[in-house]
Amino acid sequence: MSSPEAWILPDWPAPAGVRAAVSTRLGPGVSTGAWGRFNLGARCGDLAEAVAANRAAVRPALGLAGDPRWLQQVHGVDVVDVDRLDDAQEPRADAAVTHRVRQPLAILTADCLPVLFCTTDGRGVAAAHAGWRGLQAGVLEAALNALQAPPAQVMAWLGPCIGKASYEVGEEVRDAFLAVDAGANAGFEPTRPGHWLCDLAWLARRRLQAAGVAQVHGGGFDTRTDDRFYSYRRDGAQSGRFASLIWREA
Repeated sequence: MSSPEAWILPDWPAPAGVRAAVSTRLGPGVSTGAWGRFNLGARCGDLAEAVAANRAAVRPALGLAGDPRWLQQVHGVDVVDVDRLDDAQEPRADAAVTHRVRQPLAILTADCLPVLFCTTDGRGVAAAHAGWRGLQAGVLEAALNALQAPPAQVMAWLGPCIGKASYEVGEEVRDAFLAVDAGANAGFEPTRPGHWLCDLAWLARRRLQAAGVAQVHGGGFDTRTDDRFYSYRRDGAQSGRFASLIWREA
């Protein structure tokens, strides 16, 4: 692996054959300007050749046997089973699942919440992109279902996302969550009229536990205040994207 500060390795009791990593801006990249230096997002204004070079660097940096499977993320709930894909195109989806050895999955974020899943026997892994829209609409539950394992036999890790203290939202966000779960109110703290601080990771943890996933790890990051990460709220439309990856080594 490249320099340790370039990657965050999840601290969770995953099976021995499951590997995961999260990139940071400090990786072996060539992006400059607003995207410097290890931007992995192809739709945020960075030079296409720089993104291609950065993505190509992921495989040797992590010692991967295959290229990561990238997605065209649209804040939806669609899940793609990459074992069924027969080409290298980026599918339009916000979560992916695989039961194949050495097939890395990748989720790109810059404040939204990446969630990594694995079965407790290590035979299946999944990754999901959970912005507030996808989280509210059920993307985590969809990814969980695609693993085809009892929820009690699945564990999840919550990756770096915007922290509660940095994430003020309007009433439409809070209302959307409360419409499906009145208990979600505890994930919001009022600030000024019509606005609340939103605890995205707490809401995800609640949804996963309600779905039957007892082992939920991770959290505790704030992408807006931690400049190792890209942050749309902090940097605006030219923010790059970092990746959360998971794969079966064996």
